Amino acid sequence: MRTRLLLTLTTLALLLAGCGQAAPTSAPTTAPAAVATSAPAAVDLSGIKDYLLGQTAALTAATRELKAASDRYYALAEGASFDYAALWEGQQEAVIATIEAAREAWMIASPAYEKMEGIVAGTPSLARFDVDLDAGAAAADDPEGAVSFDITLPDGRVLEKPGNLFGVTESTLWGTDPAFASGVAADWNDDGTVSFGEALPDANVLKGGVDLLDSMANELAAAGEAWTPTESDAFTALVVMVPTMSEYFGSWKDSRFVAGDASTQRDFVAISRLADIQDILGGLELVYAQVRPRVETVDSAQAEQIATDLSALKGFVADVYAQEQGGRRFTPEEADTLGAEAQNRATAITGQISQMAGALGVTIAE
Repeated sequence: MRTRLLLTLTTLALLLAGCGQAAPTSAPTTAPAAVATSAPAAVDLSGIKDYLLGQTAALTAATRELKAASDRYYALAEGASFDYAALWEGQQEAVIATIEAAREAWMIASPAYEKMEGIVAGTPSLARFDVDLDAGAAAADDPEGAVSFDITLPDGRVLEKPGNLFGVTESTLWGTDPAFASGVAADWNDDGTVSFGEALPDANVLKGGVDLLDSMANELAAAGEAWTPTESDAFTALVVMVPTMSEYFGSWKDSRFVAGDASTQRDFVAISRLADIQDILGGLELVYAQVRPRVETVDSAQAEQIATDLSALKGFVADVYAQEQGGRRFTPEEADTLGAEAQNRATAITGQISQMAGALGVTIAE
């Protein structure tokens, strides 16, 4: 979160100095009205917590199903003495059904988290969960941005800071990290070619990663129950997370959804990053809706403009995603152009939100 905040504040400084990206022409150019000197009315932020708890409930339900499927696969592999060639030879149908069930649960769990990522990653007291669940790197790739945990596998092996848990479990389930695979070629549809996703996971890696994912999802749910959002939390989440478009579009550009088979990215292979961005922005729209009444006490027109621009940014991403879902394959150059447009919009919105936070005397946490 600190890295994101520093990048955000740097961008805002450039924007305010006139060196950053230009705001949309629809953005108000007048200064906000003077803030009333009377004590501000209390703002009800319970909707933010209710939303978070709704998503943690969906997440833990999905990770519970994922854990059950992972355990079944582990039992199948254990029954074959972890001889994956023999397992595939004798239990193809059971293996495919079990892995598909695990993937289906994962495909529910991941969006459930993305819908609350804006809150989790943007709130100082919760941000550690974002690093370990969804954003942290492997220590071998980025020691400073690495996750906080090791994974001890059922067979006693230890994966030292292997990367975030959604990334580990996704690359294990879809076979994009050879270190997490069984090493057995598995032609699921008997067409003579082992295609993307036709993989047998290492059952120990899958169980170890999923068990920890499920445990941490429940820890996040408990932390959410204990959390009471503040105005500083809400404005910090908006200021930190809205201007992350270039980061997400860069990940999309490097993924198989743009780069195809040339991609070496092990995660974000099952769900397009464009879907994730929409989920994140949806959560941030909810956060802004909760603080909008306070913004309206400063400048009602600005309050409306921010809501309109947030919605337009989400709509922009949704349009690109709809084209992708319709079969269009964007080039890396197009991904860069689209990412720059999204970032321009996000930077302008963040400038407006930061201005309102300052006018209200709300502290943006570091």
